[in-house]
Amino acid sequence: MTATHTPHATHPTDTPHAATRYLYLTRHGEATPDEGALTPTGRRQATLLGERLRGVPLSAIHHGPLPRAAETARLIGDQLDGVPAHACEPAGDYVPYTPRRDELPADSADFLLEFVHRFPPEERARGPLLARAAEERFTGPVDGPEDRHELVVTHNFLIGWLVRAVLDAPKWRWLGLNQCNAALTVIRCPPPGRPPSVLFSNDMAHLPAPLRWTGYPPELRITY
Repeated sequence: MTATHTPHATHPTDTPHAATRYLYLTRHGEATPDEGALTPTGRRQATLLGERLRGVPLSAIHHGPLPRAAETARLIGDQLDGVPAHACEPAGDYVPYTPRRDELPADSADFLLEFVHRFPPEERARGPLLARAAEERFTGPVDGPEDRHELVVTHNFLIGWLVRAVLDAPKWRWLGLNQCNAALTVIRCPPPGRPPSVLFSNDMAHLPAPLRWTGYPPELRITY
């Protein structure tokens, strides 16, 4: 009698598990007035952030294509042990979403709309496409059994957008989430069944006092 082969049954243990993504976000270091390079302060900020991240098991550094982000990523990478870095357009500088007036608080709608409409229409049209790509690429749990730690060196707007996204806040709420140069924000995206969370935001603990608050609106700076 010839035995027949029975296909191997699929059990839950045979399928890849979902693991937690830890997303480290930083704004580039302080830039020169023409934004073509980092200032000496910006270079020092980036180096100190790299030193802070030495104990983090980063698997990759993603950075925007503009020189100030690329230089920041390089200086951070110089402090780490062989973490690959690459340019990524969704990590760039763009307006992620242009709100409608009826979405905004009545008392601040004029101010917010005037700010957003300073940017060219073509940039505001393309921004949401890049923002969607950034969400898909950088947020959510990861496939497989091991947690993943990734760094994105980017710009103010995208950090605000991703923080807003993981908290499921209204789309316009990326506005007002300001980031200092080389400050650190960390998002945790766990497997399904648990909500994502912001572990900390705009953290400057690795920077001495003279290097903090650059890139932040002067009227919002806290002195202590």
